[in-house]
Amino acid sequence: MKIGELAAAGGVTTKTIRFYEGEGLMPEPGRTPTGYRDYSSEHLARLQFIRRAQAAGLSLREAGQILSVHDRGEQPCGHVQAILSERLDQVRAQIAELITLEAHLQTLLDTSRTDQPTSHDDSTVCWIIESNVSVSNDQPLDADPFGHVSEAGSTPPGGGVGR
Repeated sequence: MKIGELAAAGGVTTKTIRFYEGEGLMPEPGRTPTGYRDYSSEHLARLQFIRRAQAAGLSLREAGQILSVHDRGEQPCGHVQAILSERLDQVRAQIAELITLEAHLQTLLDTSRTDQPTSHDDSTVCWIIESNVSVSNDQPLDADPFGHVSEAGSTPPGGGVGR
């Protein structure tokens, strides 16, 4: 099959297939007598595996590692279990961060609805954000409530959530 047919069957673009080939995720296909790439059902199966791995939250690098193990004739499922376990731990940590962020946002909104100031201080940009509401009592108010530090040592915009 030609690259466009493979792309349509795999739900990706031809550019994606070429990228995967360049990254070593897809083997170089044979060529037709007229020079077109000639993909086989094995290429489609590999493409579908890569897409399923991504849907499971794996990176292209991780999918490539799994494919390398498979290409050596070994069973990669033990390696896959380790990757999935690590990824699940990461997702759970992100969920915990989002729950903390949700509580902080709700507290700020609740405070904004009940504690509106009667006058405006010109040195204050927005009293809601600058209020003394903290996510936890053991952190200074100028600290990132989610514990993120950017490469330069300061908190990234948005507190680092959703990176």
